[in-house]
Amino acid sequence: MVIRNFQPVSANSAKKDALYIIDAGLGAADPRLYLQKIITNNHLVLPGRKIDLAKYDRVFVIAIGKASGVMAGTVDLLTRIDGGIVVVQDKSGLLNKKFKIIQAGHPLPNKNSLVAAKMIIQFLGKTNPGDIVIFLISGGSSSLVALPDGITLAEKQVTTDLLLKCGASIQEINCIRKHLSKIKGGKMLEYLRSDAVSLVMSDVVGNDLSSIASGMTYYDKTTFADAYKILKKYHLEKLVPKSVLQHLSLGVKGKILETPKKVKIKNHIIVTNKNCLDAMKSRAKDLGYSTKILDCLYGNVQDLGPKISKTFSGKKMNCVIFGGESTVVVTGKGKGGRNQELVLYTASDLSKKHKDVTVASVGTDGIDGTTDCAGAIWQSHQRQDAIKQYLDKNDSYNFFKKYGGLIFTGPTGTNLMDIGLVLRK
Repeated sequence: MVIRNFQPVSANSAKKDALYIIDAGLGAADPRLYLQKIITNNHLVLPGRKIDLAKYDRVFVIAIGKASGVMAGTVDLLTRIDGGIVVVQDKSGLLNKKFKIIQAGHPLPNKNSLVAAKMIIQFLGKTNPGDIVIFLISGGSSSLVALPDGITLAEKQVTTDLLLKCGASIQEINCIRKHLSKIKGGKMLEYLRSDAVSLVMSDVVGNDLSSIASGMTYYDKTTFADAYKILKKYHLEKLVPKSVLQHLSLGVKGKILETPKKVKIKNHIIVTNKNCLDAMKSRAKDLGYSTKILDCLYGNVQDLGPKISKTFSGKKMNCVIFGGESTVVVTGKGKGGRNQELVLYTASDLSKKHKDVTVASVGTDGIDGTTDCAGAIWQSHQRQDAIKQYLDKNDSYNFFKKYGGLIFTGPTGTNLMDIGLVLRK
């Protein structure tokens, strides 16, 4: 059981079913399930190719992201690894003398994010043609490894914070990140001296490799002009540091080289949010529910709540399972996260039509927004009158703290976006 507070929060049979289904999705986000299928007998078995690791002098791992600790540890158990670097958000409990383990910043990069970037570049520069590097990439990488170009770390932090709060999509945020970086958008690979392959867990709607981890081991499909347009779209051009505008303007004028536009190494997506949704569908069916899946959901929680609500028939023993990544425009000074807000917007809309519907949504990484919980669960017949005042302040966490419904998992060591459901027992 991934959910730590299952008993206290499962107050009735409908909530219990909802949490069982959510837990199945969280369990399916474990990278070990997929790496065990790929690495066998000193080979990487990938679609259309098989890599014999025994033929290499040395096999290295560069693991970055929220799942990096679990991924690196798993690969080390399954085959010969001679060393490498693991960059994590939280390194507590990680002990492996083969790897240099760095704890860096998320959701904002910090000094250790710079240390990690420089260390990886140096490491790649010392590889030989007889070596192979296995990159293990998961959500959170864009912040955990950073090397600003033309701006300072502090200016990068300010810009990232503005982007995270304005309602921009992760594709838009990462477009700007790539054009303010010396390593993103495939630039990191310029330092590589050996063979390499990248195994990727997708935390981006649509599974676009140029957006996942800001395309660190891939290439970039966007331009400086795109980045500049995004700042204007969200009216940030007067809020970001002047150096950011100057750098992007120079890029638009062609005075700074564009990001790489060709792929240098093979990147393989090993698991996506859909794997979680399929596991939830299977669990829901076992519990007797008719199911429908809504995948690749994105957009503002205020719009997504009613959208999800509309797809629900209201019939008994029906379950709508959804996944993706919503956005929140932060205008208040409260405490919350996109999953908690999505639950409130969805439940609020459903309460106008149905009185016994359960809504739940969680982040597969176990961390929702600025809080210590993964998400929340609520029912359409529960208290609705206080919801608006909490949402107006972006204070969803304190709503659930007061009235109940917070779901706790702790950091899960993985990240495949968000999963949720609407059901009626």
